[in-house]
Amino acid sequence: MYRLIDTHAHLEQIKNLEQALAAARSAGIVAIIGVGSDYESNQKVLSLSQAYKNYVYPSLGWHPWHLEVSEIDRNLQFIEANIDKAVAIGEVGLDYHKKVRERAEKNLQKRVLKEILEIAKRHQKPVIIHSRYAWKDAFTLVDEAQLEKAVFHWYTGTSSVLRDIISRDYFLSATPAVEYHEEHRRAVKEISLSRLLLETDSPVVYRRGGEAEYEANPVDILRALKSTADLKGISEAEIAEKTTANALEFFGLQEFNLSL
Repeated sequence: MYRLIDTHAHLEQIKNLEQALAAARSAGIVAIIGVGSDYESNQKVLSLSQAYKNYVYPSLGWHPWHLEVSEIDRNLQFIEANIDKAVAIGEVGLDYHKKVRERAEKNLQKRVLKEILEIAKRHQKPVIIHSRYAWKDAFTLVDEAQLEKAVFHWYTGTSSVLRDIISRDYFLSATPAVEYHEEHRRAVKEISLSRLLLETDSPVVYRRGGEAEYEANPVDILRALKSTADLKGISEAEIAEKTTANALEFFGLQEFNLSL
């Protein structure tokens, strides 16, 4: 059994969370990064990190799907006020899908992300970046903020931006979508193992060919592991060992009492 870290899960959205975490422990998952996406979920993530101390680690974010002008001050103030309790900032980023832009236009998204990245820079926190259809702008803002640590979550973007990410030694995360999604597979194949993390994005529903297949739980990190190993032609044991070491360093978890 491998020792693994799920570096991106929306735990407050998971049905039967206690059962899901028990299954994760049994499968060898030694830590989970609980990712916030708005004011309420950030509060829940902090609570879960206390309820499951030394197992769930909080990341405070504001997902572009939830941006509202009236909420800017409240959300940014909460993130900064609680930043010392978090191992990262995220999920944050840009999303240029038409339905998202109808709620939060590009300039608003970029303005908020820039302010969040300034918080990350001040407090030397790694960031978890969402960049759907906004890969170049998201990379540019992260690069301009001169952040040392960033992971581009579930990357499916262009080869040119992928090369930029690689040139800056930023990270990518492999999700179970590496089983079938060609753009994601290309990115995971090209990134160095030294810059790779594993995640599930639970409880997202994975869809092959547009058809719903399953609602993810942290235990599905095993699917990401297997498909990544097959894709890269490297043993599961080596992928597990290196991605876990990467996650420990990226999130600064070495000081915690993980059952490694």
